[in-house]
Amino acid sequence: MALLRKVNRILLTLLLVMACLLLYSKLLKAPPLPQQSEHREDHAPVGGQVARDIPVVICASEERMGAAMATINSVRSNTDAAVFFYIVTLRDAVKLVRQYVEDTVLRGIQYKIVEFNPMVLRGKVKPDSSRPDLLHPLNFVRFYLPLLDIHHGRVVYLDDDVIVQGDIRDLFSIRLQPGHAAAFATDCDLPSTHEVVRSVAMQTTYMGFLDYRKQEVRDLGIRPSDCSFNPGVFVADMMEWRKQRITKQLERWMEENFRHNIYSSAIAGGVATPPLLIVFHDKFTTIEPSWNVRHLGWSPDARYSDNFLQEANLLHWNGRFKPWNHPGVHLDLWEKWFVPDPNGKFSLARSEGGD
Repeated sequence: MALLRKVNRILLTLLLVMACLLLYSKLLKAPPLPQQSEHREDHAPVGGQVARDIPVVICASEERMGAAMATINSVRSNTDAAVFFYIVTLRDAVKLVRQYVEDTVLRGIQYKIVEFNPMVLRGKVKPDSSRPDLLHPLNFVRFYLPLLDIHHGRVVYLDDDVIVQGDIRDLFSIRLQPGHAAAFATDCDLPSTHEVVRSVAMQTTYMGFLDYRKQEVRDLGIRPSDCSFNPGVFVADMMEWRKQRITKQLERWMEENFRHNIYSSAIAGGVATPPLLIVFHDKFTTIEPSWNVRHLGWSPDARYSDNFLQEANLLHWNGRFKPWNHPGVHLDLWEKWFVPDPNGKFSLARSEGGD
């Protein structure tokens, strides 16, 4: 009897050991628990889901710091959505960016300073004295978005010469067509601007950006009369951008221009716009026109009606005549968002008579 009890205890012990081994084996095969990231993750609205915050990428050069801050101020003031700003700058200006944000009304924004390394442009951009401002390294940040320290699946990119009057979430929420990595506003989409465009000879077709005398350009098969688009405001799908190797395609055309000068900065778009026009030709979703009302900086005499500008979601002073300088147009619409520089380095240039 005692022997039987001993055998039963041994069997029970063996069963318990086997059960523990099976449980341990299952735990080893189970997928690991997801780790939390230090950054809030965002996804484009898909299947009814809404992003937790709206990521906005904007470049802030030392020379135009106040311009970028005015854009940021306009974005955050016209939405109740949570906006996360990626402020891209060069190493020498990192401290200035932080001081501008932390010592002004912008101190409450959610942001990350991203340093851009201009060495990636070596062998891709050649000096050109006709428009040196168009060769600033930060003009090419938009080419390298997926390679930056950005932790969102979709982003809004804004130039520093824009003012946002609408709710930025409406632009961010645009539904990209399948296979499209970005959405832009075309240069032929605003009937209300056509008269202004004609009066200042603004280019709205590929003829104004590419040199069709070059065989490399003719081989593209793009008609010179095709409508161009403006890359100063766009929405980018980072996953699709990577999948299509957009950055590599852009670099290819930068290198092509470096060797054969197929679009010098003497042409309307400088050297940052043509590669985007080539790579995204007929491969982008169109942004609603009021989200990029542009050409405000093309001429100091190019004025729009007040009603038209008040209804616009986004105003864009693309061109030589910026709203923080003189001369310029519709300066009051920009200056209302201006944030004074706590360092005193950025100031407004105004005539004695004002606007």
